[in-house]
Amino acid sequence: MQPDTSAAPSASKRAVVRVLDGERLFPPPIWMMRQAGRYLPEYRATRAEAGGFLDLCYTPKFAVEVTLQPIRRYGFDAAILFSDILVVPHALGQEVWFAEGEGPRLTPVDLDRLDALDPTRLLDRLAPVLDAVAGIRAALPPETTLLGFCGAPWTVATYMIAGRGTPDQGPARKAALLQPEGLRRLMDMLVDASVRYLVAQLQAGADAVQIFDTWAGALDDEGFEAYAVDPVARIVAGVRAAVPGARIIGFPKGASARLPDYVRRTQVTAAGIDWQTPVAFVRDHVQPLVPVQGNLDPLRLIAGGDALDRGVDHVLNGLGGGPLIFNLGHGITPDASPDAVARMVDRVRGATEGRARP
Repeated sequence: MQPDTSAAPSASKRAVVRVLDGERLFPPPIWMMRQAGRYLPEYRATRAEAGGFLDLCYTPKFAVEVTLQPIRRYGFDAAILFSDILVVPHALGQEVWFAEGEGPRLTPVDLDRLDALDPTRLLDRLAPVLDAVAGIRAALPPETTLLGFCGAPWTVATYMIAGRGTPDQGPARKAALLQPEGLRRLMDMLVDASVRYLVAQLQAGADAVQIFDTWAGALDDEGFEAYAVDPVARIVAGVRAAVPGARIIGFPKGASARLPDYVRRTQVTAAGIDWQTPVAFVRDHVQPLVPVQGNLDPLRLIAGGDALDRGVDHVLNGLGGGPLIFNLGHGITPDASPDAVARMVDRVRGATEGRARP
């Protein structure tokens, strides 16, 4: 694949890229985490055609199709590669499968026997995903930003250790206290794999990438520094050593008051904000440092109506004075209404300078 990096002239004109570069646009550009997903009937039809979830991720024609579906329907300003954070442990050789209605399952990794994982074939195993990136870029409207992504090492490790999602990430937190050397080796492996994977996505045509740390908020202060901040800082530095100026969004869900330090220490380009973080705090302490992305509560897309409008306006009024990418504070849920998504998009795009639509 030939590189098509964000340095290309066409990329510099894309609205999301412009905001990532520090420009304030109003109304702000908009996209939505998990925008290609089960809330859309066209996604469900494609998923049924593909068969298993991993087949959907690893078959470029299907991954391209579901990535494009919300762009066709809503005209979002960014498309995000359709894949999953667990393709990395799968590519390292860990058994991964998806139980319908139950979420991901993995054979738990043994921190004392990490030589069972094989990082040497990582990019070969992820080649179909990288082919999808190139295919998406070729099919997208020229004004639409393409985002790649990976899971942050801590969040990926929580699944690798527990074999599934858990309410408080207790198995991984316990490993951090009882098997710190084994966890450190696993984190080192995941940092290296993430750097290689994100660089390959940027070279395949992504304009920017996002690092999802869904479970960062489960960590105490010591753990946050060791497992949320340090690994992401190393990924950012590693990616930029290969792709100078790479645009990288960090999304440490649950970081809250630790966000400003996270931004300074990791040197991410922009910060994703969850819906629990007060807008006034973000405006005063995070947005002066970097552009921000977020942070509508996804449940407002289920409530719809006035509750949705108030939520949209609160974000626009609170953060619209600086560089903002409008988004949810986490991924859209499967039971959200496609009509409510259309209402949200219209509300954002119909906002007037200095205040949201009345």
